[in-house]
Amino acid sequence: MKKIENENSKQRILNAATKLFAAQGFEGTSIRQICKEADANICMISYFWGGKQELYNGIIEDLIEKQTEYAKTFIDFDIEPSSLDKTSQINLLMTVIDKIIEFFYSEKISKDLLIFLLKAQQNEKSAINSPAFMYLKKLIGAIFNKPENDREIIFKTVFIISQFNSPKILPNFSLYPLGQDDFIQEDIKIIKENVKLYINALIKEAGIV
Repeated sequence: MKKIENENSKQRILNAATKLFAAQGFEGTSIRQICKEADANICMISYFWGGKQELYNGIIEDLIEKQTEYAKTFIDFDIEPSSLDKTSQINLLMTVIDKIIEFFYSEKISKDLLIFLLKAQQNEKSAINSPAFMYLKKLIGAIFNKPENDREIIFKTVFIISQFNSPKILPNFSLYPLGQDDFIQEDIKIIKENVKLYINALIKEAGIV
């Protein structure tokens, strides 16, 4: 029972910290504010994380852990993309894109978390080293016969990611004109189709297939 209570408190603190860091930034948010928002004892911060910076990092770590567990259902991280033939690489890429989009548009990525992640991207000290996205970059590198940290591969990966996250990042241009508060399955299907069109155009331009 105590363990369940602790886990509930931990999740409430993570949710509260995400909301406040997103709204007020790291410097503008205090531990006391977070605990008040979460209705949790201040000692729980020390118990689970140690301090505010560790809690901030803990939000990213929690997301990466959930994303990685989800990714293991469709990615075998032990298989090097370069060991696959081109058709298998491309088919895997399309599967990964489908699944990442589904994750990104699920309730796991709240508005507060999205704002938090956008702000964290501006801080070079906030490393968001997701195994799923690292594998995506490696897979794209294998398809285009280049190292995963090649300049072209890095930007290809970033542009592919931007193709599917921009509707959620820019709701004034995508969601609100439709009179909706959230994305529906039809929207997600369209996003998937457009990302795949973009990827197929890159592959065709490179003369790979």
